[in-house]
Amino acid sequence: MNANSTPIEVVANADGCQQYGDTQFPYLLQCKTESAEATDAFDWAADSKDSLLHLAETHGAVLLRNFPFPTVEHFDRLIESLGVENFPYKKSLSNAVRVNRTERVFSANEAPPDVQIFFHHEMAQTPLYPVWIMFYCEIPAEQGGATPLCRSDVLYDRLAEECPLFIHDCEKLGLKYSNVMPGDDDPASGMGRSWKSTLGVDSREAAEERLRELNYSWEWQDDGCLRATTPQLPAVLEVSPGRKTFFNQLIAAYSGWKDSRNDPSSAIRHGDGSVLDADAVRRAIELSEELAFDVAWQKGDAVIIDNRVVMHARRTFQGTRKIVASLGSMQNNRFLAPSAG
Repeated sequence: MNANSTPIEVVANADGCQQYGDTQFPYLLQCKTESAEATDAFDWAADSKDSLLHLAETHGAVLLRNFPFPTVEHFDRLIESLGVENFPYKKSLSNAVRVNRTERVFSANEAPPDVQIFFHHEMAQTPLYPVWIMFYCEIPAEQGGATPLCRSDVLYDRLAEECPLFIHDCEKLGLKYSNVMPGDDDPASGMGRSWKSTLGVDSREAAEERLRELNYSWEWQDDGCLRATTPQLPAVLEVSPGRKTFFNQLIAAYSGWKDSRNDPSSAIRHGDGSVLDADAVRRAIELSEELAFDVAWQKGDAVIIDNRVVMHARRTFQGTRKIVASLGSMQNNRFLAPSAG
């Protein structure tokens, strides 16, 4: 880490973390200074921001534990210290219902405790996605409620070995996603964000204009819902030369895009409209669970995730659980067909 003048002692601890080559997942940093003040920690984060983001990119995720961040407002200041460009949730095309706590920070998901959120890369099913996701634990659940993380570069390598034809099709054809959005927010669903909120509009005419801008196709339902289908999007992302990740929403769409409006069987296709290999998809789901690291939250924990490298999910839980999130560095998500060579 960068040297700094603040009285913060930070140690890396690999206990319980996964090891992939020279990388540790997640990269766990613990504050050992019992009397540390929040201002000291903010100064440390600002001095160390380049190293912290590099660690997140290299290892996939950095878990900060025992730091003096007792409130959501402290988490907001931490993000400010990192210097990450804010990606406001209201500008996203995510289908989850969220509630803003600050300009940068919002609830992770308003779905009920018994609804499992399956593995996904945040907003990989849209033309815009964030590079960074930051999570913070305000109140850990009484039981359950872990946030599983999965290294998607490791998952890609396993799938390329076990299901090479499937990976070939994913890279060559990409993916298209379809979902039905309600006219009003439905907090009972993990994908219940209304088309008005998702598209940032207040009329059908404005919605259609926005969909045309995004190159979506669409169909209005008799009950006022909107079925929208994305353009061809990537299923694999090369984050650096030779390092590819299984960057998509395939597992979540196949496993969890189900509510009163949506059927997972029609939620996802290859970019040419062809049906995915069901056996390969099931193997991807199995492998993601085999590779999962469950973040068992402690109050005040913060996690910095490179969204290009790591998928995340949510376990069911009991009791009150308050995890908040922030997004950073919006990127365009465009499908580029692989070269013939």
